[in-house]
Amino acid sequence: MIINLRRLFDHRNIFYSIIGLFAISAMYVQVTDVIAGGPMAIAGTRTDQKVVALTFDHSWGNKFTPSILDTLQKNNIKSTFFIMGPWATKFPEVAQRIAKDGHEVASHGYRHENYGDMSPEWIKEDISKAHAQIKEVTGAEPRLLRPPNGHYNQKSLKVTDELGYKTIIWNVDSLDWKNPGRDVIVERVMKRLKPGAIVLMHASDTPVQTAEALPILIERIKAEGYTFVTVGELLEKYGDKGIQRH
Repeated sequence: MIINLRRLFDHRNIFYSIIGLFAISAMYVQVTDVIAGGPMAIAGTRTDQKVVALTFDHSWGNKFTPSILDTLQKNNIKSTFFIMGPWATKFPEVAQRIAKDGHEVASHGYRHENYGDMSPEWIKEDISKAHAQIKEVTGAEPRLLRPPNGHYNQKSLKVTDELGYKTIIWNVDSLDWKNPGRDVIVERVMKRLKPGAIVLMHASDTPVQTAEALPILIERIKAEGYTFVTVGELLEKYGDKGIQRH
């Protein structure tokens, strides 16, 4: 194809638009390559198998945790608990039960601050402090991390990766922290449920309806033919079609 540059230049607006599109396209490819080659925030896995990972963030209190653990134990379900270091030291018996019951112990950091707003040094210190506390209390070496508020950027992903952690987010949000009602929590999860899903729930004191919703939710998920796995198992065994980025 021959392009008449003189004629194209006479139509300057078109000329500059084409040049701009080439520049934007080149920049997009570069950004995509950087993101694709670096650590990612994981939202779930791509699989046809009906597996789902229930996850619980835990940062403070112990009002509902025993009930949640009892429900999981009764149903022989292993989940992933993202616990904060200071919480583990304040409630060591509960943190130890989480590990003893066979649940996956993961980190929710040391301070509940947005990682995406912090320096690499701050993030490294936060993750390292929490790691030491969680290990001392539970004996577990957490390798999965959910940043507080699900907040991250490429900088925090890089620091997390350098410390040997994977950043785990979710693709099904129960919104239990808003206390919308037991049935609303259940229906919200069921409407979004899909193979390879990571479900966000909370075991702290603020969400007051999670413990009540959990038995109903488990029954409904089982009725749909799903098997419950930890996030670690989900990544290791059920990523046959790849990982879903957040």
